[in-house]
Parts: sequence; structure tokens; C-alpha cells
Amino acid sequence: MITTKEFDEIFDKGEEDILQYADLSTIRKINEKPQRVNIDFPRWVVSRLDQESKRLGVSRQALVKMWIAERFEKA
Repeated sequence: MITTKEFDEIFDKGEEDILQYADLSTIRKINEKPQRVNIDFPRWVVSRLDQESKRLGVSRQALVKMWIAERFEKA
């Protein structure tokens, strides 16, 4: 994690990709309301999600959103 000041400095320099420091799971288009979806996972998947989200210091929901967003970027 970096501070807001550090983020701004990196952005101002323009020498580094700042997206690696952004939480893309919270990005939305203006006036776009989120839509709730429910997904059932086997317990082992939830356990692995919890392990990875703890390791990264994000919520399970943020991790799933981030991974899905990354997948769409590659498509």
C-alpha cells in the first residue's frame, strides 16, 4: 500500500503505471449502479479465496471483482 501523496507523486512523474496501485474493484462508470449477483462456490474455493484475500489485504468480494476485471481486460 502507498499513501495518497506517494500515488500523486508517481502520477505526476508519469514514469510508472499507476494502475498497479489502484483498487480497480471499486471503479465504476459515472451514474452506473452496481448490480448484486450471488454465486455459489464449493467450500474449498471459498477457503482459497479467503486465504488469498487475507494475503493481499483485501476483502473476498474485492478480490473476486479484481480477478474478474483482470480477466475482461485480457479478453
